[in-house]
Amino acid sequence: MGAVLDLLKPEIEKTVVGLDAKRFEPDPIAGQHFSKITSVMSSAYKRHGFILERAILETLKLCPHFEVWTDPIFQVPSAVDHIVAGSITEPTKLIGTDYPYSDGQHTLQVDAIVLDKNKGTLNAYEVKRGSGFHDSGKRRSMLRDALCIQVLLKSYGKARGHEGNSAHSHFIFYYGKLSIPQPFGITGAELDAHFGWPIRESVEEVNAYFQSRLFSILAGAK
Repeated sequence: MGAVLDLLKPEIEKTVVGLDAKRFEPDPIAGQHFSKITSVMSSAYKRHGFILERAILETLKLCPHFEVWTDPIFQVPSAVDHIVAGSITEPTKLIGTDYPYSDGQHTLQVDAIVLDKNKGTLNAYEVKRGSGFHDSGKRRSMLRDALCIQVLLKSYGKARGHEGNSAHSHFIFYYGKLSIPQPFGITGAELDAHFGWPIRESVEEVNAYFQSRLFSILAGAK
């Protein structure tokens, strides 16, 4: 059993117990058995997003030349919102833009920020399952968030004492359905090459364990 699975196993078990105990109203057509399966699976998709995020984060932390953290209150000044709004149709033009990081009108949650100490690069990541495409409004919102982070990330790194050579913002769509364009959107299949560090094996081990535990409660659905 891998180190990442060992770390996440208690969280997975807690999730599975919660799913199994979830109360639901049986649908008149589906009946008790299939209503429980539908209820459990709809909740499991949401819970899996968090498990996937943690699996990627903890695998990145195993790399000795990465410094990895999360930031739940990444500040976005109003001026950056205006900059991004004017370039949303040509997003790659903002790569290389460096706006001073400061307190903002709103904040974003960044799932993983990775400083590669060997390359001197600073990258930020939001993690999505990517098993289906989002609607146009959500896609635009995600692209806007990625661009806001892109514009501020280099200055953000300097404020933390990291003088990086480059800074890039990405959304990871693990199962491959990109809701924002490359290079801002990357897939799970690209992660090992992107980071130069094995990510997929650990993440898939976590996924397989969650799936097996999920199937075990579905098999016992009454």
